[in-house]
Amino acid sequence: MKASLPAPTGPEERRRHARRRLARLRATALYRWARAPLVAFIETEASGGLVLMATMVAALVWANSPWAGSYHDFWHAHFHVALGGLELDLSVAHWINDGFMAVFFFLVGLEIKRELISGELASARRAALPIMAAVGGMVVPALLYFAWNSTGPESRGWGVPMATDIAFALGVLALLGDRVPLGLKVFLTALAIVDDLGAVLVIAVFYTDALSFPHLASGLALIAGLFLLNRFGVRRVGVYISVGVVVWYLFLESGVHATIAGVLVAATIPHHVIYDRARFTRRIRTALDVLDHQPDPGTDEDEVQREVAMEIVHEATERWGSPLHRLEHHLAPWVSYGIMPVFALANAGVPIDPGGFLGLFRESVPLGIVLGLFVGKQIGVFAFSWVAVRLNLAALPEGATWRSLYGVGVLAGIGFTMSLFVANLAFDDPQLLEAAKVGVLTASLLAGVVGSAVVAFTGPRKRRAGRPDAPETPFP
Repeated sequence: MKASLPAPTGPEERRRHARRRLARLRATALYRWARAPLVAFIETEASGGLVLMATMVAALVWANSPWAGSYHDFWHAHFHVALGGLELDLSVAHWINDGFMAVFFFLVGLEIKRELISGELASARRAALPIMAAVGGMVVPALLYFAWNSTGPESRGWGVPMATDIAFALGVLALLGDRVPLGLKVFLTALAIVDDLGAVLVIAVFYTDALSFPHLASGLALIAGLFLLNRFGVRRVGVYISVGVVVWYLFLESGVHATIAGVLVAATIPHHVIYDRARFTRRIRTALDVLDHQPDPGTDEDEVQREVAMEIVHEATERWGSPLHRLEHHLAPWVSYGIMPVFALANAGVPIDPGGFLGLFRESVPLGIVLGLFVGKQIGVFAFSWVAVRLNLAALPEGATWRSLYGVGVLAGIGFTMSLFVANLAFDDPQLLEAAKVGVLTASLLAGVVGSAVVAFTGPRKRRAGRPDAPETPFP
Protein backbone atom coordinates (compact mmCIF):
# COMPACT_ATOMS: atom_id res chain seq x y z
CA MET A 1 0.00 0.00 0.00
CA LYS A 2 1.37 3.39 -0.97
CA ALA A 3 2.08 5.62 2.03
CA SER A 4 0.78 9.17 1.88
CA LEU A 5 0.28 12.28 3.93
CA PRO A 6 -3.07 13.91 4.66
CA ALA A 7 -4.23 15.75 1.52
CA PRO A 8 -7.39 17.44 0.25
CA THR A 9 -10.16 15.06 -0.77
CA GLY A 10 -11.63 14.91 -4.27
CA PRO A 11 -9.60 14.68 -7.50
CA GLU A 12 -10.26 18.26 -8.65
CA GLU A 13 -9.42 19.72 -5.27
CA ARG A 14 -6.22 17.63 -5.13
CA ARG A 15 -5.19 18.89 -8.58
CA ARG A 16 -5.76 22.52 -7.56
CA HIS A 17 -3.83 21.96 -4.36
CA ALA A 18 -0.98 20.35 -6.32
CA ARG A 19 -0.83 23.29 -8.78
CA ARG A 20 -0.74 25.84 -5.96
CA ARG A 21 1.89 23.82 -4.13
CA LEU A 22 4.08 23.51 -7.23
CA ALA A 23 3.81 27.25 -7.87
CA ARG A 24 5.02 27.91 -4.34
CA LEU A 25 7.84 25.40 -4.75
CA ARG A 26 8.97 27.03 -8.00
CA ALA A 27 8.93 30.46 -6.34
CA THR A 28 10.93 29.06 -3.41
CA ALA A 29 13.44 27.46 -5.80
CA LEU A 30 13.87 30.78 -7.63
CA TYR A 31 14.37 32.60 -4.33
CA ARG A 32 16.97 30.06 -3.18
CA TRP A 33 18.79 30.29 -6.52
CA ALA A 34 18.88 34.10 -6.29
CA ARG A 35 20.24 34.11 -2.75
CA ALA A 36 22.70 31.22 -3.26
CA PRO A 37 25.76 33.51 -3.78
CA LEU A 38 24.94 35.41 -0.57
CA VAL A 39 24.45 32.18 1.39
CA ALA A 40 27.73 30.80 0.06
CA PHE A 41 29.53 34.00 1.10
CA ILE A 42 28.02 33.93 4.60
CA GLU A 43 28.95 30.28 5.10
CA THR A 44 32.58 30.95 4.13
CA GLU A 45 34.84 31.17 7.19
CA ALA A 46 36.71 34.17 5.86
CA SER A 47 33.62 36.25 5.11
CA GLY A 48 33.03 37.46 8.67
CA GLY A 49 36.56 38.82 8.89
CA LEU A 50 36.27 40.42 5.45
CA VAL A 51 33.06 42.25 6.38
CA LEU A 52 34.64 43.39 9.65
CA MET A 53 37.70 44.64 7.79
CA ALA A 54 35.53 46.51 5.27
CA THR A 55 33.59 48.31 8.01
CA MET A 56 36.83 49.19 9.80
CA VAL A 57 38.15 50.79 6.62
CA ALA A 58 34.81 52.58 6.12
CA ALA A 59 34.99 53.98 9.66
CA LEU A 60 38.55 55.25 9.11
CA VAL A 61 37.62 56.85 5.78
CA TRP A 62 34.51 58.49 7.26
CA ALA A 63 36.39 59.80 10.32
CA ASN A 64 39.11 61.33 8.11
CA SER A 65 36.88 62.69 5.36
CA PRO A 66 35.41 66.21 4.98
CA TRP A 67 32.35 64.77 6.76
CA ALA A 68 34.31 63.76 9.87
CA GLY A 69 32.09 65.99 12.02
CA SER A 70 29.00 63.99 11.07
CA TYR A 71 30.77 60.78 12.14
CA HIS A 72 31.21 61.97 15.72
CA ASP A 73 27.85 63.80 15.86
CA PHE A 74 25.96 60.70 14.72
CA TRP A 75 27.42 58.29 17.27
CA HIS A 76 27.09 60.78 20.12
CA ALA A 77 23.46 61.68 19.38
CA HIS A 78 21.14 60.54 22.19
CA PHE A 79 18.31 58.08 21.77
CA HIS A 80 15.58 57.97 24.44
CA VAL A 81 13.51 54.87 25.22
CA ALA A 82 10.65 54.76 27.74
CA LEU A 83 8.70 51.61 28.57
CA GLY A 84 6.29 51.90 31.47
CA GLY A 85 8.25 53.24 34.38
CA LEU A 86 11.61 52.36 32.84
CA GLU A 87 13.54 55.01 30.95
CA LEU A 88 16.89 54.89 29.19
CA ASP A 89 18.60 57.85 27.57
CA LEU A 90 21.85 56.74 25.92
CA SER A 91 23.92 57.88 22.98
CA VAL A 92 23.86 55.77 19.82
CA ALA A 93 27.41 54.58 20.62
CA HIS A 94 26.31 53.50 24.11
CA TRP A 95 23.29 51.64 22.72
CA ILE A 96 25.71 49.73 20.49
CA ASN A 97 28.41 49.11 23.11
CA ASP A 98 26.04 48.30 25.98
CA GLY A 99 23.04 46.90 24.10
CA PHE A 100 24.00 45.32 20.78
CA MET A 101 27.26 43.98 22.21
CA ALA A 102 25.29 42.21 24.94
CA VAL A 103 24.00 39.98 22.13
CA PHE A 104 27.59 39.43 20.98
CA PHE A 105 28.56 38.39 24.51
CA PHE A 106 25.45 36.20 24.70
CA LEU A 107 26.74 34.33 21.63
CA VAL A 108 30.20 34.14 23.23
CA GLY A 109 28.56 32.60 26.31
CA LEU A 110 26.77 30.02 24.16
CA GLU A 111 30.06 29.10 22.45
CA ILE A 112 31.84 28.79 25.81
CA LYS A 113 29.12 26.52 27.20
CA ARG A 114 29.10 24.33 24.07
CA GLU A 115 32.88 23.95 24.14
CA LEU A 116 32.87 23.09 27.85
CA ILE A 117 30.12 20.46 27.43
CA SER A 118 30.89 18.78 24.12
CA GLY A 119 33.71 20.64 22.38
CA GLU A 120 37.47 21.05 22.60
CA LEU A 121 37.28 22.12 26.25
CA ALA A 122 35.27 19.08 27.37
CA SER A 123 38.34 16.83 27.73
CA ALA A 124 41.12 17.80 30.15
CA ARG A 125 43.91 16.75 27.77
CA ARG A 126 42.36 18.38 24.70
CA ALA A 127 41.63 21.54 26.68
CA ALA A 128 45.09 21.81 28.24
CA LEU A 129 46.88 23.27 25.20
CA PRO A 130 44.38 26.04 24.28
CA ILE A 131 43.89 26.93 27.96
CA MET A 132 47.62 27.20 28.62
CA ALA A 133 48.13 29.14 25.36
CA ALA A 134 45.28 31.51 26.20
CA VAL A 135 46.61 32.12 29.72
CA GLY A 136 50.04 32.96 28.31
CA GLY A 137 48.41 35.12 25.64
CA MET A 138 46.65 37.13 28.34
CA VAL A 139 49.30 37.37 31.08
CA VAL A 140 52.35 38.31 28.98
CA PRO A 141 50.63 41.13 27.00
CA ALA A 142 49.16 42.59 30.19
CA LEU A 143 52.59 42.57 31.87
CA LEU A 144 54.30 44.14 28.85
CA TYR A 145 51.68 46.89 28.70
CA PHE A 146 51.93 47.51 32.45
CA ALA A 147 55.71 47.74 32.22
CA TRP A 148 55.25 50.82 30.01
CA ASN A 149 52.19 52.22 31.78
CA SER A 150 52.46 51.48 35.50
CA THR A 151 51.09 54.76 36.82
CA GLY A 152 48.37 57.29 36.11
CA PRO A 153 45.17 56.82 34.11
CA GLU A 154 47.20 55.06 31.38
CA SER A 155 47.64 52.06 33.68
CA ARG A 156 43.94 51.18 33.36
CA GLY A 157 44.55 49.99 29.81
CA TRP A 158 46.39 46.77 30.77
CA GLY A 159 43.34 44.71 29.75
CA VAL A 160 43.27 46.10 26.19
CA PRO A 161 46.00 43.85 24.66
CA MET A 162 44.72 40.66 26.30
CA ALA A 163 41.98 39.61 23.85
CA THR A 164 41.97 37.86 20.46
CA ASP A 165 39.43 38.70 17.73
CA ILE A 166 38.22 35.26 16.66
CA ALA A 167 36.44 36.48 13.50
CA PHE A 168 39.50 38.26 12.12
CA ALA A 169 41.98 35.53 13.09
CA LEU A 170 39.91 32.66 11.69
CA GLY A 171 39.17 34.75 8.60
CA VAL A 172 42.90 35.06 7.93
CA LEU A 173 43.39 31.30 8.39
CA ALA A 174 40.47 30.58 6.06
CA LEU A 175 42.01 32.79 3.35
CA LEU A 176 45.14 30.60 3.50
CA GLY A 177 43.02 27.58 2.54
CA ASP A 178 44.43 24.05 2.65
CA ARG A 179 47.86 25.26 3.74
CA VAL A 180 46.50 25.42 7.30
CA PRO A 181 45.85 22.07 9.05
CA LEU A 182 42.38 21.66 10.53
CA GLY A 183 43.97 21.04 13.93
CA LEU A 184 45.40 24.57 13.94
CA LYS A 185 42.00 26.10 13.16
CA VAL A 186 40.40 24.12 16.01
CA PHE A 187 43.25 25.14 18.33
CA LEU A 188 42.87 28.85 17.48
CA THR A 189 39.09 28.67 17.94
CA ALA A 190 39.40 27.06 21.38
CA LEU A 191 42.17 29.51 22.34
CA ALA A 192 40.02 32.50 21.34
CA ILE A 193 37.03 31.17 23.30
CA VAL A 194 39.13 30.77 26.47
CA ASP A 195 40.55 34.22 25.73
CA ASP A 196 37.01 35.64 25.54
CA LEU A 197 36.14 34.02 28.87
CA GLY A 198 39.21 35.67 30.40
CA ALA A 199 38.20 39.03 28.93
CA VAL A 200 34.70 38.65 30.38
CA LEU A 201 36.15 37.98 33.85
CA VAL A 202 38.51 40.97 33.53
CA ILE A 203 35.62 43.25 32.53
CA ALA A 204 33.44 42.00 35.38
CA VAL A 205 36.12 42.31 38.09
CA PHE A 206 38.36 45.20 37.05
CA TYR A 207 36.23 47.45 34.85
CA THR A 208 33.20 47.74 37.10
CA ASP A 209 32.67 51.03 38.91
CA ALA A 210 30.32 51.79 41.83
CA LEU A 211 27.79 49.02 42.37
CA SER A 212 24.06 49.24 43.04
CA PHE A 213 23.58 46.07 45.09
CA PRO A 214 19.74 46.00 44.89
CA HIS A 215 19.86 45.97 41.06
CA LEU A 216 22.71 43.45 41.02
CA ALA A 217 20.98 41.15 43.53
CA SER A 218 17.75 41.30 41.52
CA GLY A 219 19.60 40.41 38.32
CA LEU A 220 21.42 37.50 39.95
CA ALA A 221 18.13 36.25 41.43
CA LEU A 222 16.57 36.18 37.96
CA ILE A 223 19.58 34.27 36.61
CA ALA A 224 19.18 31.75 39.44
CA GLY A 225 15.53 31.45 38.42
CA LEU A 226 16.58 30.70 34.82
CA PHE A 227 18.86 27.93 36.05
CA LEU A 228 15.87 26.46 37.93
CA LEU A 229 13.72 26.63 34.79
CA ASN A 230 16.46 24.74 32.94
CA ARG A 231 16.60 22.19 35.74
CA PHE A 232 12.83 21.62 35.59
CA GLY A 233 12.91 21.05 31.83
CA VAL A 234 11.65 24.37 30.42
CA ARG A 235 12.89 24.46 26.81
CA ARG A 236 11.08 27.50 25.38
CA VAL A 237 13.83 29.86 24.27
CA GLY A 238 11.45 32.86 24.39
CA VAL A 239 11.18 32.54 28.17
CA TYR A 240 14.94 32.78 28.63
CA ILE A 241 15.27 35.69 26.18
CA SER A 242 12.43 37.67 27.82
CA VAL A 243 13.90 37.28 31.30
CA GLY A 244 17.37 37.95 29.85
CA VAL A 245 16.28 41.41 28.64
CA VAL A 246 15.22 42.28 32.20
CA VAL A 247 18.53 40.94 33.54
CA TRP A 248 20.37 43.13 31.01
CA TYR A 249 18.54 46.23 32.28
CA LEU A 250 19.23 45.38 35.92
CA PHE A 251 22.93 44.87 35.22
CA LEU A 252 23.04 48.15 33.29
CA GLU A 253 21.64 49.94 36.34
CA SER A 254 23.82 47.97 38.79
CA GLY A 255 27.20 49.29 37.58
CA VAL A 256 28.39 45.88 36.33
CA HIS A 257 28.82 46.18 32.58
CA ALA A 258 25.58 45.10 30.94
CA THR A 259 27.30 42.78 28.48
CA ILE A 260 28.19 40.44 31.37
CA ALA A 261 24.46 39.72 31.61
CA GLY A 262 24.64 38.22 28.10
CA VAL A 263 27.26 35.66 29.18
CA LEU A 264 25.43 34.74 32.39
CA VAL A 265 22.06 34.31 30.64
CA ALA A 266 23.75 32.17 27.97
CA ALA A 267 24.95 29.82 30.72
CA THR A 268 21.30 29.07 31.60
CA ILE A 269 20.23 28.06 28.07
CA PRO A 270 19.41 24.32 27.95
CA HIS A 271 21.95 22.18 26.14
CA HIS A 272 20.23 18.81 26.45
CA VAL A 273 17.23 17.87 24.33
CA ILE A 274 13.93 16.77 25.90
CA TYR A 275 11.37 15.54 23.39
CA ASP A 276 8.58 13.04 22.87
CA ARG A 277 10.59 10.23 21.29
CA ALA A 278 7.55 8.25 20.16
CA ARG A 279 5.98 11.27 18.44
CA PHE A 280 9.28 12.26 16.83
CA THR A 281 9.98 8.79 15.39
CA ARG A 282 6.35 8.43 14.23
CA ARG A 283 6.53 11.66 12.21
CA ILE A 284 9.92 10.79 10.72
CA ARG A 285 8.80 7.27 9.76
CA THR A 286 5.66 8.59 8.13
CA ALA A 287 7.66 11.00 6.02
CA LEU A 288 10.24 8.35 5.11
CA ASP A 289 7.51 5.92 4.09
CA VAL A 290 6.19 8.54 1.68
CA LEU A 291 9.66 9.10 0.22
CA ASP A 292 10.26 5.35 -0.15
CA HIS A 293 7.02 4.77 -2.08
CA GLN A 294 7.05 7.78 -4.38
CA PRO A 295 7.71 6.90 -8.04
CA ASP A 296 10.48 8.75 -9.83
CA PRO A 297 9.44 10.54 -11.94
CA GLY A 298 5.96 10.94 -10.55
CA THR A 299 2.88 13.06 -11.03
CA ASP A 300 2.46 16.60 -9.75
CA GLU A 301 0.67 15.21 -6.73
CA ASP A 302 3.56 12.83 -6.03
CA GLU A 303 5.96 15.79 -6.19
CA VAL A 304 3.86 17.68 -3.66
CA GLN A 305 3.80 14.66 -1.34
CA ARG A 306 7.59 14.36 -1.59
CA GLU A 307 8.19 18.03 -0.76
CA VAL A 308 5.77 17.92 2.17
CA ALA A 309 7.55 14.85 3.52
CA MET A 310 10.90 16.63 3.32
CA GLU A 311 9.46 19.64 5.15
CA ILE A 312 8.20 17.36 7.92
CA VAL A 313 11.67 15.83 8.36
CA HIS A 314 13.26 19.30 8.47
CA GLU A 315 10.66 20.70 10.89
CA ALA A 316 10.89 17.70 13.21
CA THR A 317 14.69 17.75 13.48
CA GLU A 318 14.75 21.55 13.85
CA ARG A 319 12.06 21.61 16.51
CA TRP A 320 13.62 18.91 18.68
CA GLY A 321 17.20 20.17 18.43
CA SER A 322 19.12 21.52 21.40
CA PRO A 323 17.94 25.06 22.31
CA LEU A 324 21.59 26.09 22.75
CA HIS A 325 22.59 24.84 19.29
CA ARG A 326 19.51 26.39 17.66
CA LEU A 327 20.18 29.78 19.23
CA GLU A 328 23.87 29.68 18.33
CA HIS A 329 23.05 28.71 14.74
CA HIS A 330 20.46 31.48 14.29
CA LEU A 331 22.40 34.23 16.10
CA ALA A 332 25.83 33.71 14.53
CA PRO A 333 25.03 35.37 11.15
CA TRP A 334 23.30 38.34 12.83
CA VAL A 335 26.31 38.89 15.09
CA SER A 336 28.95 38.37 12.37
CA TYR A 337 27.26 40.46 9.68
CA GLY A 338 25.23 42.91 11.75
CA ILE A 339 26.36 43.61 15.30
CA MET A 340 30.14 43.33 14.90
CA PRO A 341 30.33 45.45 11.72
CA VAL A 342 28.15 48.14 13.33
CA PHE A 343 30.38 48.06 16.42
CA ALA A 344 33.46 48.43 14.20
CA LEU A 345 31.87 51.32 12.31
CA ALA A 346 31.07 53.09 15.58
CA ASN A 347 34.43 52.53 17.28
CA ALA A 348 37.18 52.23 14.66
CA GLY A 349 36.88 55.77 13.28
CA VAL A 350 40.09 57.40 14.47
CA PRO A 351 41.21 60.79 13.08
CA ILE A 352 44.70 60.23 11.67
CA ASP A 353 47.00 63.16 11.06
CA PRO A 354 49.78 61.85 8.77
CA GLY A 355 52.24 64.30 10.28
CA GLY A 356 51.48 63.34 13.85
CA PHE A 357 50.67 59.65 13.39
CA LEU A 358 54.20 58.37 14.05
CA GLY A 359 54.46 60.76 16.95
CA LEU A 360 51.65 58.88 18.69
CA PHE A 361 54.02 55.99 19.21
CA ARG A 362 56.18 58.16 21.42
CA GLU A 363 53.23 58.01 23.81
CA SER A 364 53.09 55.12 26.24
CA VAL A 365 49.52 53.89 25.60
CA PRO A 366 49.71 52.95 21.88
CA LEU A 367 53.26 51.68 22.30
CA GLY A 368 52.23 49.49 25.23
CA ILE A 369 49.28 48.09 23.26
CA VAL A 370 51.42 47.29 20.20
CA LEU A 371 54.03 45.61 22.41
CA GLY A 372 51.32 43.68 24.23
CA LEU A 373 49.27 42.52 21.24
CA PHE A 374 51.97 42.02 18.64
CA VAL A 375 54.94 40.95 20.77
CA GLY A 376 53.37 39.72 24.00
CA LYS A 377 50.73 37.53 22.36
CA GLN A 378 53.16 35.51 20.27
CA ILE A 379 55.57 35.08 23.17
CA GLY A 380 52.83 34.11 25.64
CA VAL A 381 50.95 31.71 23.34
CA PHE A 382 54.09 29.96 22.08
CA ALA A 383 55.96 29.75 25.40
CA PHE A 384 53.01 28.48 27.44
CA SER A 385 52.13 25.95 24.67
CA TRP A 386 55.72 24.68 24.70
CA VAL A 387 55.63 24.25 28.48
CA ALA A 388 52.32 22.35 28.26
CA VAL A 389 53.72 19.93 25.68
CA ARG A 390 57.08 19.52 27.46
CA LEU A 391 55.28 18.66 30.70
CA ASN A 392 53.19 16.13 28.75
CA LEU A 393 49.99 17.93 29.68
CA ALA A 394 49.01 18.26 26.02
CA ALA A 395 50.07 17.41 22.47
CA LEU A 396 50.50 19.54 19.37
CA PRO A 397 47.37 19.89 17.21
CA GLU A 398 47.10 17.25 14.49
CA GLY A 399 49.09 18.24 11.41
CA ALA A 400 50.74 21.21 13.14
CA THR A 401 54.42 21.96 13.68
CA TRP A 402 56.03 24.27 16.17
CA ARG A 403 56.66 26.78 13.40
CA SER A 404 53.02 26.87 12.31
CA LEU A 405 51.90 27.04 15.96
CA TYR A 406 54.15 30.07 16.37
CA GLY A 407 52.41 31.65 13.35
CA VAL A 408 49.03 31.10 15.02
CA GLY A 409 50.44 32.76 18.14
CA VAL A 410 51.25 35.82 16.04
CA LEU A 411 47.71 35.79 14.57
CA ALA A 412 46.31 35.72 18.10
CA GLY A 413 47.58 39.30 18.35
CA ILE A 414 44.65 40.43 16.18
CA GLY A 415 42.65 41.95 19.01
CA PHE A 416 40.34 44.26 17.11
CA THR A 417 36.76 43.86 18.44
CA MET A 418 37.36 42.88 22.06
CA SER A 419 40.38 45.17 22.46
CA LEU A 420 38.41 48.18 21.21
CA PHE A 421 35.59 47.20 23.56
CA VAL A 422 37.91 47.05 26.61
CA ALA A 423 39.55 50.33 25.56
CA ASN A 424 36.16 52.04 25.74
CA LEU A 425 35.79 50.79 29.32
CA ALA A 426 39.35 51.59 30.37
CA PHE A 427 39.73 55.20 29.23
CA ASP A 428 37.43 58.12 30.01
CA ASP A 429 39.87 60.62 28.50
CA PRO A 430 39.04 60.99 24.77
CA GLN A 431 42.71 61.54 23.89
CA LEU A 432 43.82 58.35 25.64
CA LEU A 433 40.95 56.46 24.00
CA GLU A 434 41.94 57.68 20.52
CA ALA A 435 45.58 56.75 21.20
CA ALA A 436 44.49 53.29 22.37
CA LYS A 437 42.44 52.76 19.19
CA VAL A 438 45.47 53.66 17.06
CA GLY A 439 47.52 51.10 19.01
CA VAL A 440 44.87 48.38 18.59
CA LEU A 441 44.49 48.97 14.84
CA THR A 442 48.25 49.05 14.27
CA ALA A 443 48.95 45.93 16.32
CA SER A 444 46.09 44.01 14.70
CA LEU A 445 47.34 44.94 11.21
CA LEU A 446 50.90 43.86 12.07
CA ALA A 447 49.70 40.59 13.63
CA GLY A 448 47.48 39.80 10.63
CA VAL A 449 50.16 40.44 8.00
CA VAL A 450 53.10 38.82 9.82
CA GLY A 451 51.06 35.93 11.23
CA SER A 452 49.53 34.99 7.89
CA ALA A 453 53.00 35.10 6.26
CA VAL A 454 54.47 32.81 8.94
CA VAL A 455 51.59 30.31 8.73
CA ALA A 456 51.64 30.34 4.92
CA PHE A 457 55.36 29.56 4.67
CA THR A 458 55.57 27.06 7.49
CA GLY A 459 53.80 23.79 8.03
CA PRO A 460 54.30 20.09 8.66
CA ARG A 461 57.67 18.95 7.35
CA LYS A 462 57.45 16.37 4.59
CA ARG A 463 58.63 12.89 5.42
CA ARG A 464 61.97 12.02 3.89
CA ALA A 465 62.15 8.83 1.85
CA GLY A 466 63.34 5.84 3.87
CA ARG A 467 63.52 7.83 7.08
CA PRO A 468 60.80 8.32 9.70
CA ASP A 469 60.10 11.82 10.84
CA ALA A 470 61.71 12.88 14.06
CA PRO A 471 59.53 14.99 16.32
CA GLU A 472 60.14 18.66 15.71
CA THR A 473 61.32 20.70 18.68
CA PRO A 474 60.95 24.44 18.98
CA PHE A 475 64.49 25.00 20.20
CA PRO A 476 67.86 23.52 19.08
